[in-house]
Amino acid sequence: MHPPQLKRLASAAAVTVAAAGLTVLTSAVPATAATCPTSVSAGASVPFVTQEAECAATNGTVIGPDYTQASLPSEASGRQAVRLDSQGQYVEFTLTAPANAVNVHYNLADGKTGSLSVYVNGTKLGSSLALTSRYSYIDTSWIPGAKTHHFFDDARLQLGQNLSAGAKVRLQVDSADTAAPYTIDLADFEQVGAAGTRPANSLSVTDYGATANDGSDDTQAFRNAISAAKSQGKEVWVPPGRFEIPQALQVDQVTIRGAGNWYSVLHGNNIFNNGSATGNIKLYDFAVFGDVTERNDGSPDNAFHGVLGANSVVSGLWIQNTKCGLWLMSGASSGLTISNNRILDTMADGINFDGNVTNSTLSNNYLRNNGDDGLALWSNGSPDSGNTLSHNTVVQPNLANGIALYGGSNNTVTGNLVQDTNALGGGILVANRFNSVPLGGTITVSDNTTLRAGALDPNWQFGVGALWFDARDTAITGVSINVTGLRAIESPYEAIQFIDGNGAGKTIQGITVNGATVSGVGTFVVQAQTTGSVTVSNVTATGVGVTGTYNCPYPSSIPPLTIGGSGNSGWSGTWLDCSSWPAPNSGNPQPTGNFAKGRPVTVSSSTGGYPGPNAVDGNASTYWESANGSFPQTFTVDLGTALSVSRVVLKLPPSSDWGTRTQTLSISGSADGSSYGTLVGSRGFTFDPASGNTATATFGAATIRYLRLTFTANTGWPAAQASEVEAYQS
Repeated sequence: MHPPQLKRLASAAAVTVAAAGLTVLTSAVPATAATCPTSVSAGASVPFVTQEAECAATNGTVIGPDYTQASLPSEASGRQAVRLDSQGQYVEFTLTAPANAVNVHYNLADGKTGSLSVYVNGTKLGSSLALTSRYSYIDTSWIPGAKTHHFFDDARLQLGQNLSAGAKVRLQVDSADTAAPYTIDLADFEQVGAAGTRPANSLSVTDYGATANDGSDDTQAFRNAISAAKSQGKEVWVPPGRFEIPQALQVDQVTIRGAGNWYSVLHGNNIFNNGSATGNIKLYDFAVFGDVTERNDGSPDNAFHGVLGANSVVSGLWIQNTKCGLWLMSGASSGLTISNNRILDTMADGINFDGNVTNSTLSNNYLRNNGDDGLALWSNGSPDSGNTLSHNTVVQPNLANGIALYGGSNNTVTGNLVQDTNALGGGILVANRFNSVPLGGTITVSDNTTLRAGALDPNWQFGVGALWFDARDTAITGVSINVTGLRAIESPYEAIQFIDGNGAGKTIQGITVNGATVSGVGTFVVQAQTTGSVTVSNVTATGVGVTGTYNCPYPSSIPPLTIGGSGNSGWSGTWLDCSSWPAPNSGNPQPTGNFAKGRPVTVSSSTGGYPGPNAVDGNASTYWESANGSFPQTFTVDLGTALSVSRVVLKLPPSSDWGTRTQTLSISGSADGSSYGTLVGSRGFTFDPASGNTATATFGAATIRYLRLTFTANTGWPAAQASEVEAYQS
C-alpha cells in the first residue's frame, strides 16, 4: 500500500486514502458570513430540518437576495442561495438534529448533468449526489407574463450512517464534479426510519411479476396485483425498490402500501388515472418520481389524475417531477383525507380540486417548487364545498399562488404557511376567477402565516398581495369571508389586496379581516383597487415600506372601496397619487404640489363621456360636466389623508371654443367625509379664455381630507363644469 499523498485543493488540504476510496479533510477556508433569511415555525409538521445554504459555512458565493422575476435567487428559499463555481468550493452544514439522509434543493445551468461530492465529518462518502437540469428551465409561452422559470430541483441521498446533532455534512465540488456552477439553495436533513415490512393479509406486486430496479415495465404486474387484492379484500404491498409504471393504473376500493417513501418508488409520469371510482382508495408510504420535462396542459402527467370517490386516503407519499401531484376531476370525490405528503418540483399545481370535491381535508402536506398553485380549490363547473386546508406548508411556487380558492363554498384555510412566492401570484388568494362557481356560504381564512409572499405582477406592473381577493369574473357578493389571525411577514409588496383583475370595477363585499399582524411590508398594508365595502379591524403593522393604505379604484370613475373597522395601529397613512406606483420601501413622501391629482372623486351627477375623474387627471383638455338643467351640483375629492389646504385652483379647457363664463359655487372641507365646514362662501368665479380659463380661491389654511365644490349657477352652460380641480397647501 502506498502512503497517503497530500493534494492541494483550491480551498482545502486533503488527504486521499486510496485503499478506502475516501477523502479526509484536514482544514478548510473559513466561511463567509451571510445574512440568514427570516424563518418561522408554522404550517406542516415535517420529519426533516431545513437548513439554508447561505446560513451554512461556505467559501462559495452567496447570491441574492433578489426578487426580480426570472432571476435565479428569486426562486430560492429566502431569495438567496450559494453558488459553487470551481473545484474545492463547498457548503458545509452543521446538523441541529439527528439525521441519516439529506435532500438537496439545487440548480445547474441549463443542459448540464453531473455529480456533487458529499462529506460527513470530513470523510468523503462513496456515493455522491446525482444532479441534473433536466427538470428545470420551463417555458410556458401561452401564459401571459410568464418567463423561463422553475430553476431548481431536488436530489436525495441516504448517508449510510446515523449522525448526531453537531455532525457536519459538506457538499463540495471535487475533480470528478464537472457540472459547475452548482447553486445550492437548501438541504433537508432527515432521520429516516427502517423500511416497513410487508403487512399481513397483503399481496406483493413481486408475486405477480414485478421486479425492482431492473428497468422493465411493471405495469401489468401491478394491475394484476391490484385486481387480485380487490377481489380478495387484501392490500397491495410494494416492497423497497424502483418499479417502472409507464402506463396508468386504475384503482378503486383498494389499498396500496409501500415500505416508506425513501424505499418504495414508482417511476412514471401518470401512475394513477381514474375516470371514475366509488372510493375507499388508500395510498400509503411510497414515492412517485416522474420524468416530466415540460408542462403540457393537454396531458394528464400527474401522479394521480381523476376521481378518488368517497372516503379515500392519500398519505405519506413523496411526489416529484410530475406535472401535478394530485389533480382531482371528472367526478365527485368526498370525505377525502390527503395528508403528510411531500410534493416537490412539479411543473404545475401541487394539488388541485378541479370541481365537485366536498367535505375533504388537505392537512400537513409539504409542497415546494411547484410550477403553478401549490394548493388550489377550483370550483370548475361544480363547487368545491366544505373542504379544509389545514397546517400545510407551501414554499416557492414559481408561477402562481401558494394557496388559491377559485370560487366554491364553505371552505376553510387554516394554520398554513406560504413562503417565497414568485411572479403571477401571491400568498393566499380568494377569488372568482377562471370561470369558477362563485364564492358562497362562509369562507374561513384563519391563523395562516405568509413569509415573503407576493410579487410584482409582470402584466399589471404592480404588486400582488400576501393575501388577496379578486373579483375578476364576477363580483364578490353574497358570501361571508372571515379572516382572523393572519401573520404577514416581510411581504415584498402589499399585505392585503382587493382587486378586480379585469379592471372593470366589480364590487367586493362581505369580507371581514379581524386580527392580523403585518411585520415588514414593501408597500402598503392594504391595497384597494376596486369598489365595494370591507371591514379591516385590529390589524397591527410594523416596518411599513411606503404607507398604510392605497385606495385608488380602477376605473377611476367608480367610488373607492369603503374600508371600515377599528383597532388598527401602525398604518394610518394613505398613498395620495393614484397616477403612480411607489417602489417598495421607498417611504411615503410628504405631499407637495396638487393634492387632488389622481384622487378618488364623487359627483352628484355627470353627463355621459364627461365623468368626475376627468377633473383630477392632470389634463386640462378633459373635463367633468354635471347633468344639464339642474342645480345645485357637487364635486367631492378625497385627498386620502388630512392635509393643510389654503388654495384651490379651478380650470376649464384652455380653448377659444369656450366662451367666458361665471360659475357660482362654494368650497367646503371635511376631515371625515360627513361633517363639512365652509372654506369659501358662495360667489362667482369667472373663467376667461384670454387668461387660460383659470380661477383661484385662497383662504385660511384648513386641515381637511375631503374637498367639496357646490355649484349653483353657470352663465355659459346649464351645468357645472370643471376640467381640473387642484388643491394646494399654499
